[in-house]
Amino acid sequence: MNRCVRLGVCDAMTGRGAGVALDMSAGDAAGRPSLDPADLEAAVASAAAARVCSPADRAEDLVEIIAETLAVVRSLDVPATQHRSMDWAPFGVVIPVLAGSPGAGASAAAAALADVLQLAGRCVLLVDAADPSRSGLAAAAPAEGPWTAAVTPLLHIRYSWRREALVARLESPLPAISPGMVPPPRLWRPDVNPLHVTVVDLGHDGWRATANPLLGAGAWLRRGMPSTRPVLVVRATRPSLRHAEQVLARLDPWVRAEVVSTPCRLIVTGAKRWPPGVVGAAGRRIEPLLESALFVPHDGGLAAGGITGEVLAPRVRAAFAPMLVEWGLLPARRSRSGPVGRGVA
Repeated sequence: MNRCVRLGVCDAMTGRGAGVALDMSAGDAAGRPSLDPADLEAAVASAAAARVCSPADRAEDLVEIIAETLAVVRSLDVPATQHRSMDWAPFGVVIPVLAGSPGAGASAAAAALADVLQLAGRCVLLVDAADPSRSGLAAAAPAEGPWTAAVTPLLHIRYSWRREALVARLESPLPAISPGMVPPPRLWRPDVNPLHVTVVDLGHDGWRATANPLLGAGAWLRRGMPSTRPVLVVRATRPSLRHAEQVLARLDPWVRAEVVSTPCRLIVTGAKRWPPGVVGAAGRRIEPLLESALFVPHDGGLAAGGITGEVLAPRVRAAFAPMLVEWGLLPARRSRSGPVGRGVA
């Protein structure tokens, strides 16, 4: 391994310390990134839980395993420069789905996009980049597929079928997968040709996923060719818009440096229109997205049962069709009065 990471966990319960000492023994002067706060938090939380019911050395061993996994994943695709353009052509059209706030419905939006496209005959890859224990797509495939790809000895990508769409998700015996543990995009590409569209549920909540778009889950936001179509998912509430504004603010430096693409559409879940007084909470970064916002009506079955192995209800799928027609991913159906953008079965 080209980097050795050592994490020493202090025992806060004994009063001898409350924190974590982080030592990167490889040369940071060489430009290697240190652990992001979200990754460090995951390591510390896992060790703290292990220390309650295990000997101290077991907890420290767990942290070292997590740190080593992070180091291996990062060594797979550390960009030589921030401005290196990504080659998205092998993935077809890439649609990263970013949650603007907790519980916004990003996983449901990703599943709906994949369902609309697969029912229209497109070959679709649905990437679940979330921690499996907290993923909204955990039950998106009716059965576990037999195909896996090893990223590290403790981290694999499993491929399963959701009707005609291929679902790729992470598997690991580790207690948590942080944003930095998510493999680089190139490792998610299955041996499927042609691949028309890749829909990516970034997971990890938007705030953590956008912490470092050079690596991990946020790497799906990187600029490249062909251009990606990132979408931002919110609820029709003032708190959700305020959260989403901060997510975009966190992306701002990367957008200005032309490293990532900013979301091009706003998806509003659980509503048909903006309630009175809500849009007043929109900040200057969200405001340009309001006019073209796509509204997804509330669906009782989805709200109660979550995402299952069945395709989502027609009324949910239909909400996404006009946007996909606009992007050229669906054909526009024609009626006597002219073209209409609801070609959903």
